[in-house]
Order: sequence, then C-alpha cells, then structure tokens
Amino acid sequence: MAISVLDTFAAPQVRGAVRTAVATPTATRRLPLAIVAAGSLGVLESIGLLAVALTGLDAVLTSFRSAGWLVAAGLVLLAGWIVLCAGSGAALIDGAGRKLLMGVAYAEMGLIAVLLVAATVLPFANPTSLPVPALGLVALAVPVAKLLLAGAPSAQRWVAAGPRVRVRRADPVRSHRMLATLTLGLIGASLCAVTILAPVPAGGINDPASAVFTQP
Repeated sequence: MAISVLDTFAAPQVRGAVRTAVATPTATRRLPLAIVAAGSLGVLESIGLLAVALTGLDAVLTSFRSAGWLVAAGLVLLAGWIVLCAGSGAALIDGAGRKLLMGVAYAEMGLIAVLLVAATVLPFANPTSLPVPALGLVALAVPVAKLLLAGAPSAQRWVAAGPRVRVRRADPVRSHRMLATLTLGLIGASLCAVTILAPVPAGGINDPASAVFTQP
C-alpha cells in the first residue's frame, strides 16, 4: 500500500522529468556550420541582387529599348528571384526544408548556362577583363556552393529533425501590468512637466527664424 502511494506521488515528477529530457535537445540544438553558411549565402545573394538591381537598372533600361510588358516581366522575375533567394536561406536555417534552396540553385545554374551560350553566339560587350568562361565559373560558384552545403550530412540531419521548437515566453506587459502602467504614467508626467516648465519661445527677438525673415 505504501509503495503504491509513493508511486502515485512520484509518477508526475518522473513524467515531467522525462518530458523535460525529451524537449531539451530539440529546443537547444545548435545550428550546423553548413546550415549557417548555406542560409547566409542565400540571404547575401538576395542582398547583392537587390544592390545590383538598384544601381544598374537605370542603365539597362536606357540601353535596351523594349516593350513595357517585357520590362515589367523582367522586373517581376528579378523580384521573385530576390525573394526566393532570401526565403530559401531563411527556410533552411529554420529547418523547414532544403528543397526550395536546391531548386533555386538548379534554376540559377540553368540560367547561367543559357547566358553563357547566348554570350558565345551573340555579340557581347564584356564589362570586365575576365574572359566569358571565367565569368561563367565565377557565377556558378554561388549555386554550386549552396548545393554542396545543403547536401552535407549535418544539413540533412538538421532538416530531417524538423523546424525548431519555439519557446513561448509570457508577455512582459501582462506579467508586469502595474509596472508598465506606472512607467507610462511617469513618461507622460515628465513630458507634461517639460512642456509646462520649459515652453518654446514664440517669435522672440533671438529666434533664428525671425532673424532670417527680418534681415534686409
């Protein structure tokens, strides 16, 4: 009888300890280096694309005279490319999946291949001192690096474990409602005191605005 009573009181503690032991590795697992590198590469690529678009879009539009729908389609594709690069990197870091990042990388490799063929067949003004094959290899380095990093064993284990568990924290305003109310009241009283005790001079003789308007 005594043993059953002790088991009754000990069972909730044991279950709570087991639940804590199971939840702790999921909540405190660390990001692998491959995940950090691949996700950061996707986000940095989106920032670089946005910077290049903002700095060189005017020159492209002035040099190529084309229909308005073609320009709009190009802008939509560029914006989608930027969003997909940043979103795929963020999704990989969060553990939601790596298919989007790998799909974007494969699409970038296909685009680079098409551009290399077009640059070889059509007349192309190279703005750099590098030959066209070297430019292609430099451009291919980004999607290939994303594919290699996303295919690492640590990255696969990270994605297989699923998204990270978000630790829910209590709202500090609800937890300390009285302190928040007193702080807000103190800020309001301080602003009222500053307004009453130190009013702004209205059109004084030393006012810079009046000096500017009265200067001959």
